[in-house]
Amino acid sequence: MSFRSGLDTPSGQITDPGTGTDPGEQRVHRRFSLTDTLTDFINLRSDDLLATERKAVFLFFGGTGDLAYRKLYPSLFNLYRKGNLRSHFAVVGTSRQKMDNEKFREAIKKSLADSGNRTDSKEATDFVSHFYYQDHDVTDAAHYSVLKELIEKLDKKYKAEGHRIFYLSMAPQFFGTIAQDLKTQGLLSEGPDVFNRLVIEKPFGRDYDSAKQLNDALSQSFDENQIFRIDHYLGKEMIQNIEALRFGNTLVESLWNNRYIDNIQVTLSEKLGVEERANYYDNSGALRDMVQNHIMQIVSLLAMEQPVAFTDTDIRAEKVKALRSLRVYNVADAATNFVRGQYGAINDQADYRHEDNVPHDSTTETFVAGKLLFDNYRWSGTPFYIRTGKMLADKFTRVDVVFKRPLVDIFAFPQSKNTPLAANVLTIFVEPHAGFSLQLNAKTNDTGFSTEPIKLDYLVDAEKSKETPEPYERLLHDVLKGDGTNFSSWPEVSYAWKFVDQIRRVWDLQEPQFPNYTPHSMGPAAAEELIQRDHREWIYRLNK
Repeated sequence: MSFRSGLDTPSGQITDPGTGTDPGEQRVHRRFSLTDTLTDFINLRSDDLLATERKAVFLFFGGTGDLAYRKLYPSLFNLYRKGNLRSHFAVVGTSRQKMDNEKFREAIKKSLADSGNRTDSKEATDFVSHFYYQDHDVTDAAHYSVLKELIEKLDKKYKAEGHRIFYLSMAPQFFGTIAQDLKTQGLLSEGPDVFNRLVIEKPFGRDYDSAKQLNDALSQSFDENQIFRIDHYLGKEMIQNIEALRFGNTLVESLWNNRYIDNIQVTLSEKLGVEERANYYDNSGALRDMVQNHIMQIVSLLAMEQPVAFTDTDIRAEKVKALRSLRVYNVADAATNFVRGQYGAINDQADYRHEDNVPHDSTTETFVAGKLLFDNYRWSGTPFYIRTGKMLADKFTRVDVVFKRPLVDIFAFPQSKNTPLAANVLTIFVEPHAGFSLQLNAKTNDTGFSTEPIKLDYLVDAEKSKETPEPYERLLHDVLKGDGTNFSSWPEVSYAWKFVDQIRRVWDLQEPQFPNYTPHSMGPAAAEELIQRDHREWIYRLNK
């Protein structure tokens, strides 16, 4: 690539027809001005040098909601700045609110500013000019004709070639109705070289039966490969790194089994309480809100076999195989291997039952801990411990892989002052800081011979963190590409619900003793007892 001025085209970019197989793609080459340095050129990632412009008309249901303003529109702006969106796209926001295009665009600009972007640039102005608003009643089938006319007009104006993405960010009881009306009212494009993609926010059902009913309804209008069930944890950098860590390193994957791993721990800890989500949360609880989706997806990546190829089809197939082998507990085992909790009060912090919009007799759990067992060759006998909750010690997500200790400790000779060898632990830090840590045993720096645990750490530095795409940016990019790798397939969702439903059924048989843990702790005492019963301990503990 030659160095040449980028003044002759907007943002220093030119385009040429795409060479990929996905419809609606176009290559965007980054041009360089004479002031660009060679170092800057070398340091640019390959996807920046040769971005692929995608063509599509987006239709956001719930387009004036918090998620749209806080996450979705800023993520689209990031894709725009990188050239993945440029000239051939339009965004239509819908809700019941009355609003014109200008007011909607001002709201978009504010959302960009709130996320740290400059909005006084020509780039931001050009971006929001692609946004349009149409008030809409999703229950009125006749009103879809207005949306149809609008998106067809925008498709022609921006030459989007019939490619459409429908994003459902609203109450799930409307998902089936919307999907049906999109088809029956003619909003889906037709033709061999166009795509229609449906993006679904959680929750995907309340249990297996309701999830299946919803999936059956969606399947009347969309094929499985057109449905993208979004789980933003799958867009996080270090969750995606699980596959690279495992399948890109012989050292790791050769030890990734029950011969060498004693147990695996997954912790999703939240420092805040329910805040303004009480109406939703009290009808969901930690088991449905966190375990069925986020945790089960993380566990499936940890437990899966190596796929034949790094494709969405092969990766999903291996995740499904792993979840199929997850033991669904009987009543006794479910009661033994899962515990629940609800936070109490401390100082000015009210207990859960006295939060706004929470019933004073609520039995909704704000904490879950459990033990998962896989009945397969790789993991038989190696438990996966999980825990998640609100009002805990801090906000973080981590995975701790605890390896087995040596069968013989040769350093425990009579003259040694050595304590028993510590377990080797590989920790994957997901948030708030991303990185890895490997705990090993090494000799102490003295004249005798004793050992101590040391840590080899890699943390993503602040500069790289700034460059790391936000989860929704990654996932929206995947939707544009038609890549379902980082989305939940229906078989994955169904197996997760079947497992979770059994826990829920057992819990519904007995009245819990709530509240049972103090805010800013790591949950109820029963969570410690759960793992200590197996002569193990949580790797992350307070006051360790």
